[in-house]
Amino acid sequence: MNWASFYAVISGVNRHSTGIGRIWLSVLFIFRILVLVVAAESVWGDEKSGFTCNTQQPGCNSVCYDHFFPISHIRLWALQLILVSTPALLVAMHVAHRRHVDKRLYKLSGRTNPKDLEQIKTQKMKITGALWWTYVISLLFRIIFEVIFMYVFYMIYPGYKMIRLVKCDSYPCPNTVDCFVSRPTEKTVFTVFMLAASGVCILLNIAEVVFLVGKACSKHLNNAGDSTLGAWIQQKLCSF
Repeated sequence: MNWASFYAVISGVNRHSTGIGRIWLSVLFIFRILVLVVAAESVWGDEKSGFTCNTQQPGCNSVCYDHFFPISHIRLWALQLILVSTPALLVAMHVAHRRHVDKRLYKLSGRTNPKDLEQIKTQKMKITGALWWTYVISLLFRIIFEVIFMYVFYMIYPGYKMIRLVKCDSYPCPNTVDCFVSRPTEKTVFTVFMLAASGVCILLNIAEVVFLVGKACSKHLNNAGDSTLGAWIQQKLCSF
């Protein structure tokens, strides 16, 4: 997968985010994507060939490996990073819609200066109105996906540890055989590191949601025109 193109798309969306969102992107790229590409892929590169059982029965190694490691760490992390970053595309589509509406309004008002149209294309959107809801929903989806994947990791690999020795009695193994995992300590270190980075991302997303909600509530309380909560919600839903 071309992670550089993936980062370019996400960083383009992140131009419209808060300072906390920019920190999230830095953690995602430096401590997760770079570590996955540079180090983790080499650590798990021999996971299948390095998994050996003390039997020569054909197929026993493959069956036992599939039983204890149903999905590769690398593929699971790649899927996690893709799904966690996908909600940002909701913001990208909303920003594109806002720009399309602004361009149409400019043209209807008779202003066709190319510089004005180019400025609309490059300007940073404020997180207000309907975009506020889209942004907050995207953050909630990020948090949900992160939590789901951390739970999946815990269910597949209890305690997030790579065990050194597993006992397998699956067919076609002739009896209960001992199987040995390649470099379990190193893999455990990488697993804990990646999950810790995922936990930091969850905290950053929660902090950003709290920041946005707190800022919106503060603005509502200081705005004499919005006397009720219903009026504030209606403004958030209907303003562009």
